[in-house]
Amino acid sequence: MLRTVFLRTLSQVYRVSACRHLTIPAPNTQPDVHYNKIFINNDWHDAVSKKTFPTINPTTGEVICQVAEADKADVNKAVEAARNAFKLGSPWRRMDASHRGWLLNRLADCIERDSAYLAELETLDNGKPYAVSYTVDVPMVVKCLRYYAGWADKWEGKTIPIDGDYFCYTRHEPVGVCGQIIPWNFPMLMLAWKLGPALATGNTVVMKMAEQTPLTALYIASLIKEVGFPAGVVNIIPGMGHTAGAAITSHMDVDKIAFTGSTEVGQLIQEASGRSNLKKVTLELGGKSPNIILSDANMEEAVEQAHFALFFNQGQCCCAGSRTFVQENIYDEFIERSVERAKKRIVGDPFDLKTEQGPQVDEKQFQKILGYISNGKREGAKLMHGGGVAADRGYFIQPTIFSDVQDNMTIAREEIFGPVMQILKFKSLKEVIDRANDSKYGLAAAVFTKDIDKASYVSNGLRAGTVWINCYDVFAVQAPFGGYKASGIGRELGQYVLDNYTEVKTVITKVPQKNS
Repeated sequence: MLRTVFLRTLSQVYRVSACRHLTIPAPNTQPDVHYNKIFINNDWHDAVSKKTFPTINPTTGEVICQVAEADKADVNKAVEAARNAFKLGSPWRRMDASHRGWLLNRLADCIERDSAYLAELETLDNGKPYAVSYTVDVPMVVKCLRYYAGWADKWEGKTIPIDGDYFCYTRHEPVGVCGQIIPWNFPMLMLAWKLGPALATGNTVVMKMAEQTPLTALYIASLIKEVGFPAGVVNIIPGMGHTAGAAITSHMDVDKIAFTGSTEVGQLIQEASGRSNLKKVTLELGGKSPNIILSDANMEEAVEQAHFALFFNQGQCCCAGSRTFVQENIYDEFIERSVERAKKRIVGDPFDLKTEQGPQVDEKQFQKILGYISNGKREGAKLMHGGGVAADRGYFIQPTIFSDVQDNMTIAREEIFGPVMQILKFKSLKEVIDRANDSKYGLAAAVFTKDIDKASYVSNGLRAGTVWINCYDVFAVQAPFGGYKASGIGRELGQYVLDNYTEVKTVITKVPQKNS
């Protein structure tokens, strides 16, 4: 029953077709790893230094394989390949825009063809439940690539009626070499969010995936070569943030950076851009998103959605509803029901189709979350459920709920990025809006109510890039996503992101006039 509810919730939230989750193929729990090197210029390379690093299975804590560790020398090679592929007259620059779209659609075809293997690899390397990898991540990757394939030949300039005898028009031209740095919580999906608009608009890419989860991106690199992208258009670099990532962000031949990750690293990237060549920068950063439950909300639905908003993907979501504000007259009932729901949450082997929650991504994240739980207890929040380790091996943490949380507590102000729910009490709408906005973050928010006037009032007052009403984590590739304040700069997805990957060139031509 819980698995049915779980998959139905995913289907509703992510608009996954109903047939997809009914026929999930049985997974291979030990998929072979085909690619573990650096992908530059459509070829595979060892690191210049010959260094490697282990990628770890978070379910067991064991090494899956060794991966080539890129650093500055490898980044230089990748940027040179991307720069050559972007040169005027190169196959990529001369390619019809419609053909770029065709290649993106072919890439989506290949990902769809290999969806079971990619889902297995994602679960092995990341720890998220295979049911989620297969029914959510892979289908959304395919949808994203197909959406931007459609934009490839439709990103048009304008003709402008300026004064005088002139013909004026604008061209939307690619920025150039784009450095893209993606996180470990949604490795495949973040790859698609970055690659789709960059390639649709004619840029070339040097992408660094997170060192915790390199395997699916490296396999997709092989598909990029298979479908026929010219050499150097996409280069994929496994490595560390302080070496490979820093080399990309400070490189003088990289024209733009797109980063998803922590606010602290985003600030370093912004500084590196300013110190180097003033790269265009888009940042999708952290959050401490308020999820506001009004007293007239449908209680059953609000509890389930709030549970999903926090615990989905092991709590490893930048937009997780991690501050659950509940109106005072339903506060006790909401806590009681939320605890009962958390007790039923199935934590365990991510390859088991019944599992709702797998391990945290690595030991560092595992220990960090346990530290926040200890901090919450020490500062006086009331532990209602969980709070400990959930398995003898691997990085599993019990679904954890705190009540009596105050705004000034560490767990109410800092991004935990784990399965730790904080429930706060409020009285009035104005009060909760003020408290919800009292954060350096502004990525997402939600409000649950049957009153459309209250919903409008609250959503208009919240300083957040996305506000969900009576739902949570509803993503569609057509709708932009990004944050206010320290949650980022620019937007991902939708038409809006295309602005970030193009320069606008104005062309003015003198129109000769015949003498009368």
